Amino acid sequence: MQGAQSRTALASLTGLSHASMTAIMSDLLTQGLVAELTADRPDGRTRGRPATFVNFARNAAHAALFELDVNRARLSLIDYGGVLVDRIETDLTPTTFAGIAPCQFLSDRLDALLARTPAAQKTLRRVAISVQGILERDGRGLRWSPIQHLAGAPFATELSVARGLPVTLHKRGRLLAEGARWLDPALHEASVATVFVGSTVAMGVTFRGQIMGRGDEGATEFGHMNHVPNGALCRCGMRGCIEAYAADYAVLRNAYSVPETAPPAPAVPVQQYEMLMQRAESGDRSATHAFNLAGRAIGFGLSRMLAIYDPSHILIVGPGARALELMRPEIDQAIKASLVGSINGAPHIIAHRDETEPIFKGLLMKTLNDIDQVDFAPLPSTERAGTAG
Repeated sequence: MQGAQSRTALASLTGLSHASMTAIMSDLLTQGLVAELTADRPDGRTRGRPATFVNFARNAAHAALFELDVNRARLSLIDYGGVLVDRIETDLTPTTFAGIAPCQFLSDRLDALLARTPAAQKTLRRVAISVQGILERDGRGLRWSPIQHLAGAPFATELSVARGLPVTLHKRGRLLAEGARWLDPALHEASVATVFVGSTVAMGVTFRGQIMGRGDEGATEFGHMNHVPNGALCRCGMRGCIEAYAADYAVLRNAYSVPETAPPAPAVPVQQYEMLMQRAESGDRSATHAFNLAGRAIGFGLSRMLAIYDPSHILIVGPGARALELMRPEIDQAIKASLVGSINGAPHIIAHRDETEPIFKGLLMKTLNDIDQVDFAPLPSTERAGTAG
């Protein structure tokens, strides 16, 4: 999304001929999906025909994007131009979905959002939900999630029936990979491993710009790769996962010397995680040791990945991105301890401080693409988007 463009510029960007671009724009204008804008003259000239730009007709469609994690639910309303229209956030606790059915929770918040932008009700095309956990292979259900009382309930199907709209579920790891491509043009065609570190540990991977993995329904989980056999108890119920050493609850547990077999904290406030970083940065040995263990777990996980896949960049996102320098020595040492790492060295490992942006961007672009391909691509030229059934 690069904003308003002239037809000539769009032809150059897409590689299409000017004639083809003119014909396509004619159809999109007829359908009400784009609008023409007259460009201002930056040099103040008044003679000659002013340039005409085209841009998305923002009110042609809207979508609701839910992002669910163990601490928070965030609901965003976007328009067809990819512009954020409104947003509401709700804290989640381990008992939230024990007291209210997930479908009802989501529906209530969708009602609250639409009440603030009533005009979007008529053009709301779909709902997309980002979740932590393992999806069913058909992508319609959630088999397991660290968000308590969420898995097992067919909340996406129920919400779709209740609202009369398509509702899709998406794994956060794949959204991380998709979002990273769009946020940094330099990474758009690169091979990148995007690692989320925070309440969980997750990964999304691109290979030369293409998303890798089994799809949204796949069960691939970097954070639940075994790091230490029969090791620390993970929130998933298994022992020795990378997450059990690198997630925020693992750092908290190790910083206070809590036994590895103790049940993980159901949620760690962001302020408490930040405090642990500050303690480590000021030289506190217990906190430093906890982040060393986290870096070691992530590093050995990455070294295993590098044996089968060689990205040019590793992007660390999430609340733990600010702790990268605390973890980096152990990450580097673990990678160098592997054959591939000792020969090739480590890829570029960089931090992206806003943990929500890659996930939101990935969800936004995936949903807008679905609207384009499923809803609008079949429209005849004479049918306008606002009246499409």
